[in-house]
Amino acid sequence: MFSAEFLLTSLVVVLIPGTGVVFTVSTGLMQGRRASLYASLGCTLGIVPHLLATVLGLAAILHTSAVAFQVLKYAGVAYLLYLALATWRDRSAFSVQEVQGKAGAVSLVIKAFLLNILNPKLTIFFLAFLPQFVAAEAVSPMAQLLGLSAIFMVMTFVVFVIYGQLAHAFRAVVIESPRVQGWLRRSFAAAFAGLGAQLALSER
Repeated sequence: MFSAEFLLTSLVVVLIPGTGVVFTVSTGLMQGRRASLYASLGCTLGIVPHLLATVLGLAAILHTSAVAFQVLKYAGVAYLLYLALATWRDRSAFSVQEVQGKAGAVSLVIKAFLLNILNPKLTIFFLAFLPQFVAAEAVSPMAQLLGLSAIFMVMTFVVFVIYGQLAHAFRAVVIESPRVQGWLRRSFAAAFAGLGAQLALSER
């Protein structure tokens, strides 16, 4: 059911840096190991609506409806630009203290969730990606599609956690250098703005 081709292709897709990776890495650097775990969880949960849309056939509607696609796309663009501005304006020093309390954890998960759910390209991607790996002779194509989706989500979470932990490992160097902190903050802000511009200019 889960071919080597599917696993390899999924791994390559997940490894490619995108909005989720940038957010998870920046969170790991700025807020620590635990925060990066929450960011990874939120980004992974943000995939669920896109996978459900694909499974239920809603992706076809999004693909054919220019208005629906544009509304979701520009909501995503606005959110990315908001993250870019917030990151650019943040002048607080990187803290060695990780996220504390339920409220902080929930806030991070929601921010990461919104980051992925507001990207209509993900729905279109899954519409084109997942069906390719459903066996023609499958007794239950729907069950196989759900299984493939679950594997993809697990891989996403694991890879994002690794990205976050690697970022956390470099925190000591970053915290000791205000200049590096400023450079990283500007870089993350520029990355969010660039991803927002890329999404704004993208076609279906």
